Amino acid sequence: MNLRDAETGKILWQGTEDLSIPGVEHEARVPKKILKCKAVSRELNFSSAEQMEKFRLEQKVYFKGQCLEEWFFEFGFVIPNSTNTWQSLIEAAPESQMMPASVLTPRRRPPWESSRAAGSLTHFLLPLLTCSGNVIIETKFFDDDLLVSTSRVRLFYV
Repeated sequence: MNLRDAETGKILWQGTEDLSIPGVEHEARVPKKILKCKAVSRELNFSSAEQMEKFRLEQKVYFKGQCLEEWFFEFGFVIPNSTNTWQSLIEAAPESQMMPASVLTPRRRPPWESSRAAGSLTHFLLPLLTCSGNVIIETKFFDDDLLVSTSRVRLFYV
């Protein structure tokens, strides 16, 4: 899978891990500049041993356990024993409806700005540990109304 800036075509993130494996919470480290894109092009590569009449995805974006957004994508017919590439466009919501990127990606304070009382690397990293990883994308894979698999990916903005 890869994610591209839809305006420039530049790849922002690419991964080879099979993120569709159910029962495991996957992790992805995505550059925080993706949050500034007006639209992102997502390219999925997948294989299917079975024929599917109406392959589709339902995705929910969770922040700290609360669903913020839902997306629906339809691929359609899948040939048995095939490998496929699926490209889709994800457009950003109007700015007035968006959560500020600062909530998702805490500003790193240089060590010299940290409190002397804390005096530890843990204090410096704590804001990153508590904010990063609070976004989970849950993807449900369907053949028409039949649920095939569910996957969860925790995002870390780096």
